[in-house]
Amino acid sequence: MKNAVQSIVVAVLLLLSVSSAFPQSDDTEWDRLNQEVLSLYEQGNYDQAVSIAINALGLAEKNGGENHAYVAGSLNTLAGLYIAQGMYVQADPYYKRLLAIYEKNLGPDHPETIKCLFNLAELYKVQGKYADAEPLYKRVLAIMEKELEPSHPNVAAILNNLAGLYQSQGKYAEAEKLYNRMLEIDQETLDPNDPDVANSLNNLASLYDVQGKVAEAESFYKRALAILETASDPESPAVAVSLNNLALLYHRQGKYAQAEPLCKRALAIKEKALGPVHPSVAISLNNLAELYSDQGRHAEAELLYKRSLAIQEKVLGPNHYILGVSLDGLAELYCIQGRYAEAEPLNKRALAISEKALGPEHLAVARSLSGLAELARKQGNLAEVETLCKRSLAIREQALGPNHYEVAGSLNDLAELYRLQGNYSESEPLYKRALEIREKALGPDHPSVAVSLSGLAELNRKTGRVQEANALDQRAAKIRAMER
Repeated sequence: MKNAVQSIVVAVLLLLSVSSAFPQSDDTEWDRLNQEVLSLYEQGNYDQAVSIAINALGLAEKNGGENHAYVAGSLNTLAGLYIAQGMYVQADPYYKRLLAIYEKNLGPDHPETIKCLFNLAELYKVQGKYADAEPLYKRVLAIMEKELEPSHPNVAAILNNLAGLYQSQGKYAEAEKLYNRMLEIDQETLDPNDPDVANSLNNLASLYDVQGKVAEAESFYKRALAILETASDPESPAVAVSLNNLALLYHRQGKYAQAEPLCKRALAIKEKALGPVHPSVAISLNNLAELYSDQGRHAEAELLYKRSLAIQEKVLGPNHYILGVSLDGLAELYCIQGRYAEAEPLNKRALAISEKALGPEHLAVARSLSGLAELARKQGNLAEVETLCKRSLAIREQALGPNHYEVAGSLNDLAELYRLQGNYSESEPLYKRALEIREKALGPDHPSVAVSLSGLAELNRKTGRVQEANALDQRAAKIRAMER
């Protein structure tokens, strides 16, 4: 039901479409060029496909003017080609121009305009441009609510995406309100065991998970999994996604024995349903690799990371932003093993891919910068660590606001650096700010809170405040001892 609203994920399937809302005309050469684009796209020859698509756009502009239907079709094609490669920065101007054409020729509330608004909102969200995405989602939601019943599936779909945007920004109360409204719509209009009900439960579980509300998250993940296993084929990709969510929850709690069989089952389902060379299979390989890495099973982890990278490079090309996750993961593994010379080029490649595909202020860039900072710290290059940490912190504050838990992570890294340098006066306020953010955003008993408490305890010990240090250590130990 929720796929009734288009997203950029399916943009490549619409590469050669021209809206039927436009007057149609015959242009044999434009059609020929676009068939060539499609053939090149299917062969994975994206560079040549883009070149031909640009030629088709020029021809459409020359023959029909800048607002012609074929111009709109070519703009949609070019945006789709860049999205297929994960090059969202490059897709951005084509969607903006396409939206302007739709608004002028079809009106602000036309279905094609709404679809383009939604795609542009999704594009901004992927790039981390949350302030740009939010008004577009809200505009789509307002149009949907005006034209459809409040319980219509398309309304629920927009609520889902807007809630996801709020969750990414750390606006958890706003996200929970929308997720609950979406769940109410599903429960009102659907069978209790409908897969869309499971999707809503998964979303709420994810929200609770990121806040450290482990019991609530586990309960909702299990309810969603039970519905999917009952309502659909237990070997379907949807079941694999649900298994993966529950596995990640256990992984973060250190419950490796419970996480591993779920990861393996999810991987087996995807390989059977989608084939061994599929981007979704690569995601499961990454998850299992990270699990093995955290258990010290480095050789097994390395093989999985490399297999994941090989799949992504073959299917998505060498410059897709998704490769950054695998590259950074493998780099972290090498860093743990002291294989610094092998780790550094992987981090740098991930950074270059993310900067080009997503822009220099994207959160994926901050992730790669943090990896490079850790690598520099391990090698004693503390001046370089400071530069990298500060840039990572600036990106996260700009994208997420000053009170997001990811910002707290960067603050904690910088505080630790200053502590190691003996710069206690600069370290202490950063530790305290990180601790305050984590307590507020994640709750006082979250494992991340224990990390900040331990760092602050060590600083107190270094500055002769032993009693305060012991109290902080005791609180951290109490958090870590909790049944999670």
